[in-house]
Amino acid sequence: MLSAEVIAQIAAELARADREHTVIPRITARWPEATIEDSYAIQGVWRDTQVAAGRTLVGRKIGLTSKAMQQATGITEPDYGVMFDDTVHESGAEIPVDHFSNVRIEVELAFVLKHPLEGPDCTLDDALAAIDYAVPALEVLNSHIELEGRTIVDTISDNAAYGAMVLGSVRKRPDEIDLRWVPGVLSRNGEIEETGVAAGVLGHPATGVAWLANKFHQHGARLEAGEIILAGSFTRPMWVSRGDEVLCDYGPMGTIACRFV
Repeated sequence: MLSAEVIAQIAAELARADREHTVIPRITARWPEATIEDSYAIQGVWRDTQVAAGRTLVGRKIGLTSKAMQQATGITEPDYGVMFDDTVHESGAEIPVDHFSNVRIEVELAFVLKHPLEGPDCTLDDALAAIDYAVPALEVLNSHIELEGRTIVDTISDNAAYGAMVLGSVRKRPDEIDLRWVPGVLSRNGEIEETGVAAGVLGHPATGVAWLANKFHQHGARLEAGEIILAGSFTRPMWVSRGDEVLCDYGPMGTIACRFV
């Protein structure tokens, strides 16, 4: 376990990298003894400094929930991070690429909770009962730690590489649509780059919500009503650069467009 001083030091490094849009050396290269518990402690210190600075927490992201993402990163278990209100965009947004590092896009579904959700034995059915509606989402990845050789400890410490999300306008209750078969066709500048279906996320995209509730129980917490839960990508991440036009077609759940400037 890392000391409280080292945890605070790393959290401060990551906060500075976020402000300056830079990248720091791998945590696990400098502190190979760091554990997953340490990484969530680092993320927690960083989160608390952001809240203290006036940012408002609106939800959680779940990452690494599909085989596509696990193979793309070499990391084999899910993780989670926090999302703040100033990172949420609507379809059609222009997103400044300079606000992020190692900028990539992922195709996901997001869920808004109507009831609190708590472990330790939360099931998919429990999660579906707590969800108000699903909405399509693109996640903008923002990695402040060098990518080569990173582990889940590095990724979790870096708020699970979350940067921003772009939400669509079509909302569906879980009983209105078979969420497993929501498609995603992701294009960059008119060319299709990635495709997938939401079942690629743990067999059902809401399974990650149940996983997160159970994980939170280990930390003495629960998911609250009104929170947005970004459920994990069902395509590989797509790199984007300034000037790129991004479009994702979710079939019956509409489309999302954004432009990087």
